[in-house]
Amino acid sequence: MAESKITKRSEDYSRWYTDVIAAAELADYAPVKGCMIIRPNGYAIWEKMQQALDRMFKETGHQNAYFPLFIPESFLQKEAEHVQGFAPEVAVVTHAGGSKLDEPLIIRPTSETIIWNTYRNWIQSYRDLPLLLNQWCNVVRWEMRTRLFLRTTEFLWQEGHTAHATYEDAEEEALRILGIYRRFSEDYIALPVIEGLKTETEKFAGAHHTYSIEAMMGDGKALQAGTSHHLGQNFAKAFDVTFQTEKGNREYVYATSWGLTTRMIGALVMAHGDDNGIVIPPRLATTQVVVVPIFRKPEERERVIQAVENFTAPFSGAGIGFKIDVRDQYSPGWKFNDWEKRGVPLRIEVGPKDLEKNQVVLARRDNGQKSPASQEDLAQTVLNTLETIQKSLFERARDFRDKHSYRIDDYSKFNEILDREGGFLWSHWCGSGECEERVKDDTKATIRNIPMHSEAEEGKCIKCGSRSERRVIFARAY
Repeated sequence: MAESKITKRSEDYSRWYTDVIAAAELADYAPVKGCMIIRPNGYAIWEKMQQALDRMFKETGHQNAYFPLFIPESFLQKEAEHVQGFAPEVAVVTHAGGSKLDEPLIIRPTSETIIWNTYRNWIQSYRDLPLLLNQWCNVVRWEMRTRLFLRTTEFLWQEGHTAHATYEDAEEEALRILGIYRRFSEDYIALPVIEGLKTETEKFAGAHHTYSIEAMMGDGKALQAGTSHHLGQNFAKAFDVTFQTEKGNREYVYATSWGLTTRMIGALVMAHGDDNGIVIPPRLATTQVVVVPIFRKPEERERVIQAVENFTAPFSGAGIGFKIDVRDQYSPGWKFNDWEKRGVPLRIEVGPKDLEKNQVVLARRDNGQKSPASQEDLAQTVLNTLETIQKSLFERARDFRDKHSYRIDDYSKFNEILDREGGFLWSHWCGSGECEERVKDDTKATIRNIPMHSEAEEGKCIKCGSRSERRVIFARAY
């Protein structure tokens, strides 16, 4: 097995990121520029993410469906803001079966248009509402600058598309999903996020308004971790989707759409990884525990392996995902390093001396701490330790974010902080797109969102000095 060297984060963060992905065998580059191959280790994390989110969606009444990959080009033209927003990114099929197509086909960058064309046939009355569908699929957006997981030409995601009788119902849905994304990010990825409203400049093309969760990565940059869009009646009007109300009138329906992608694997890497590799939060790890038997003599091997089989017997019943590393061709030290690179949350070491004391040694991946533990009731000890690791990762990420969040009222300090260590800059903004664009041109920082749970505060716009009612979050972002 080839040894993968990992660049130190402090030396080159970007190179460190790609080194860690390679060392953990999460993904590889595809023959087509900008595309990636998700390897089994990476896909296992995505499957865990899928399972958690899918359960949360279904608990709130959503069902899964699947819509075609190909969309008639004319569909994209029907919603003007939508086509303008996605035109630079679309891939178009003009020939198929050896001949030119009568109408070019768009490879879906997102599915609003084909779904709303279909909803027109499915929605007739208020009794058909709400319609709550989600699909797990791939999409294609022809990105110029790509990076594994964070921004690729083709990526995997879920996209929800719902229809409602009133504006209020759609707004409630958009916020409900935003809450699901926040809980998923914090409870599973151990990644604290800030919920907020996107500016008009940053909202989804075709939306009435967009909500997002924003997370801070290990280099102080922001990552948009999930978005929930209230589409208003824009797509219903574009595709003539109306319903008969209880009073007998016909009205256009209200819509939402929302999505979370495989970029969350990149978020996991950047939020928790270190110079030894990735660190997978226990709730997203298929292999939560690896057991490394240690022995020097053949007779020791049999005794140690037998003890390992005995104390791991209850693990499966307790819901613990584990592996026993019995590869004799590698030393224990090599195995420790290998599993650290792969981010397994907890390692159990056990040798002949441990057997004499009826104990094992637990090694935590998040902080490297080692501690002895009795072989008796070890499954419960492991479960408790995994929960401690999960909580510790979240608290560490939250502390990092708090340490790199600043209240800035002096524009001259903007670039100084962003160039030095990055972070979230909480500053006043007057609400004008012109000031927003000027700050972006000057500093490469964008308004990540207008936080929902921050208090109103009188102030002056960081750029123009005009009146402001609250602070927003500026940051450089992936």
